[in-house]
Amino acid sequence: MKKALFSLAMGTFALGISEFLMMGILGKIAGDLGVSISDAGHLISAYASGVCFGAPVLLFCRKVALKKIMACLAAMIAIGNLLAFVAPDYWSLFAARFISGLPHGAYFGVGAIVARRLVKPGHEVGAVSFMIGGMTVATLAGVPLGTFITNTLTWRLAFLLVSLCGVATYIAIRGWVPDVGRLKDVGFKGQFRFLRTLPPWLVFGGVIFGQIGFYCWYSYIDPQLTEIAGFPVVALSWLMILAGFGMFAGNSIVGVLGLRYKPAALAATVELIGIPVLLLFYFFAESQIAAVVLMILGTAILFGSGSPLQSSIVGYSKGGEMLGAATIQIAYNAGNAIAAWLGGMVINAGYGYASPSVVGLPLIAIGAAMLYWLYFRYERLPRDSVSGHSPE
Repeated sequence: MKKALFSLAMGTFALGISEFLMMGILGKIAGDLGVSISDAGHLISAYASGVCFGAPVLLFCRKVALKKIMACLAAMIAIGNLLAFVAPDYWSLFAARFISGLPHGAYFGVGAIVARRLVKPGHEVGAVSFMIGGMTVATLAGVPLGTFITNTLTWRLAFLLVSLCGVATYIAIRGWVPDVGRLKDVGFKGQFRFLRTLPPWLVFGGVIFGQIGFYCWYSYIDPQLTEIAGFPVVALSWLMILAGFGMFAGNSIVGVLGLRYKPAALAATVELIGIPVLLLFYFFAESQIAAVVLMILGTAILFGSGSPLQSSIVGYSKGGEMLGAATIQIAYNAGNAIAAWLGGMVINAGYGYASPSVVGLPLIAIGAAMLYWLYFRYERLPRDSVSGHSPE
C-alpha cells in the first residue's frame, strides 16, 4: 500500500507546486508581463476559481472506477501546466491557471476516498495526511526549485516542471494504485442527502473562514519579505524552503496527533493558534529574523488543519463521499480566491503590504468557533451517532 499512497502523494506534490509557486514569483511574472503585483495576484484567484468549477464535475462520475478518475485528473494536471508554460501573455496565462486548477479539488477529494480505502480503520487521518504530505514536500523542495528556476532562467520552465510531474503521476497511478472499486451509486439526488445535516456545513464554514484569514497573509508573502523585511529577491528560493518546512512539519505533526484527538477539535485549535502568530507578523515584519520565524510558524498552522478535515468530511458525507470530499476543496479554494482579492484590496487602499496579515483575523476566529461547535455538538458523541456516520 505504500507505493499506492506514494502515487497519490506524487499528484499532490505536482498540485502543491502549481498552487504555491505563484506566491513566490509574483514579482517576476508581474514584471515580465507588464502588470502590477495586485493584478498578478489575480492569477492566484484564477487557479482557485478553477478548483471551484472543476470539483463539482465529480457528481457525474459516481459510476466510474476511482482509480480511473485519479488517472484522468493526473493527465489534466500535466495539460493545464503545459498550457501555462506556453502562455504568450497575461490573459492566456490567466486562462491556463484556471485550467490548471480544474483537477485540484477533484484530485484531493477522490484521493482522500482512495487513501482511506487503502488502510485499516482508525488509520484514515494518517493515510490522508500522507497523501497531503506530497503537497508539503512540494513547498519544501518543489516550490523553492521552481522559484530558483524562475529567478535564474524563466517562470515558464517552472510550469513545465509541474507538467512533467503530472505525467509521472499518471504513470504511477496506473501502475501502483490497486483497483479500489467505485462508490455505491445512490443516484444523482442521493449524493446531496448528507447536506441535510449540520456537520458538513460546519466543516465547510470552518475551512472557508480559516482559509480566507490565512491566505490573505500568505498570498502576498513575496512582497512582505522583499519590500518590508528587506530580503533580496534572490533570497526567496531559500525562504520558500523554510516556508515549505513549516508546512511539512505542521502536516506531519497533525497527522500523528490525529490518532489521539478528534478532527474538528484538532483543526480548530490549530487555527486559533494562528491568530497571535499573524498578529505578531504584522508588528515585527520589518525584522528579518522575526519575519522568518513567524513565516515558518504561520505555514505550519496553515497546513495543520488540512488532513483532519479532509478525512472527516468523508465520514460525514455517507452516500455523497465524492461530493463531500470535492466540496471541501471548493471551500478551501473559494477561501483562497477571496483571500487574494481581499489582500490585494487592502494593499491598493494604501494600508501597506503587511496589512493582509491582520485583515482576516476575525474570520479565522469565526472558522475556529464553527469547528469547536462541531466538536462539542457531534464529535464528543459515541461513534456512529451522527446520522449513523463516523467523523473519522
